[in-house]
Amino acid sequence: MIDHDRRKLVLASSAMVTGAVLPVSSRAQQRSVMNDASGLSATPVFSHRILNTDTEENLIAALRAELKSATSQKRPVAIAAARHSMGGQSLARNGSVITFAAPRCDVDKSAGVFRVQAGTRWHEAMQVLDPLRESPAVMQSNSDFAVGSTFSVNAHGWPAPYGPFGATVRAIRLMLSDGSILTCSRTENTELFSLAMGGYGLVGILLDLEVEMVPNTLMRPEYERMDADALANRFLKKLADTAMVRLLYARLNVARANFFSEALLVSYTADPTPPEGLPPVTRRGALTGLSRSVYRAQIGSEPAKRARWVAETQGAPRLGSGVATRNTLLNEPVSNLGASPAGRTDILHEYFVPPARFNAFLSACRQIIPKAKAEFLNVTLRYVARDDTSVLSFAPANRIAAVMSFSQAMTSEGEADMLLMTEALIDQVSALGGSYYLPYRLHARVDQFHRIYPGAERFAARKRHYDPGLLFRNALWDNYLAV
Repeated sequence: MIDHDRRKLVLASSAMVTGAVLPVSSRAQQRSVMNDASGLSATPVFSHRILNTDTEENLIAALRAELKSATSQKRPVAIAAARHSMGGQSLARNGSVITFAAPRCDVDKSAGVFRVQAGTRWHEAMQVLDPLRESPAVMQSNSDFAVGSTFSVNAHGWPAPYGPFGATVRAIRLMLSDGSILTCSRTENTELFSLAMGGYGLVGILLDLEVEMVPNTLMRPEYERMDADALANRFLKKLADTAMVRLLYARLNVARANFFSEALLVSYTADPTPPEGLPPVTRRGALTGLSRSVYRAQIGSEPAKRARWVAETQGAPRLGSGVATRNTLLNEPVSNLGASPAGRTDILHEYFVPPARFNAFLSACRQIIPKAKAEFLNVTLRYVARDDTSVLSFAPANRIAAVMSFSQAMTSEGEADMLLMTEALIDQVSALGGSYYLPYRLHARVDQFHRIYPGAERFAARKRHYDPGLLFRNALWDNYLAV
């Protein structure tokens, strides 16, 4: 479908938003309908199987049986865990959908790694690492998601000064479409490793990973409030001048009267371990606290947005020391943000901006975002170091990442509004030499996708080489890479 037709369909059809209506000819043929975190990706699937097998041998046997059956019936296959993506990247239309749900995590302290089954959630891995005083070098900012999924989308977090999660993965095992299993790393089957990192499950099934870890320590925060236009320079200077900074993020004021004009930079450095040792990990996280109580109240309320900014910039620094273990700070569930109101859904955007052009990005956001109907709730800024490994790299050089959260009405008007705003933001970030992130709504035009991801043609060609029957498919492939 050409881009003009795609936009016209989004503007005209509420069925695309609600997902409640399937073509009459297909409704009787489908066994179930699945969705993802957006609630806007209702997808008919042939089957859904949850694999929580007790042994590795049984897991491999079950996967090979699924691949054989799907191949014989020419059905696509998609593998996932939490399905926190927002545009069908974890779903195979009319295909076989498999959910990994069997945790396994083993620690090798001498090698400085933990080996983890791909479906293991981060909070499950944390329960193994924490008693050993170890911590993931990099993980997503929420612990509900699977470690394998983090690699497949090459997510990043707020540990500094790292690049995406894939930079800390030493090796993976990958099952190809014919059922064969290969070990892939930067020295063995290197092309497959670079395709699978940020490859959204399109080249094979990720079985397990060998991931770098660092010591768990107590962390102490420092809060710095400043004009938003001063943030990029201070952000980089903080990293350069303070070698002990281990966690780093920033926020911007989202109230319309001061939209993106004020910034709060929060950095964590290691604190001495008390004689009694470290407290056990909890799921308190970094967002829980005073700001959480007003997070949802921001929808339609400028006073609530102002109150949240006061809570974060004045309340949080005054409410105790803020000292917590690294693991507890990282181990935050999505539920800490509360449930979205009925008829609305949370939609994420993420943009990766060259630090030297960050103020131009802020200026563009001030022009575009306030005009949209979607309610802007939050932006978190992080540092992402250069990634030269992934074929679909979103950070070909060091970047400041802007993770944005919107509350969108689940209507055709809400979807059209979001699409048009997204296109405008992507055009601006592209002009600045930046990029956008792929796990979210598929609102980018095809030309935008290929301009920002110049490795896409190579990715598609090599995917066809390793998966000649195009067994592994999802909405990302169908929309941008199939043709």
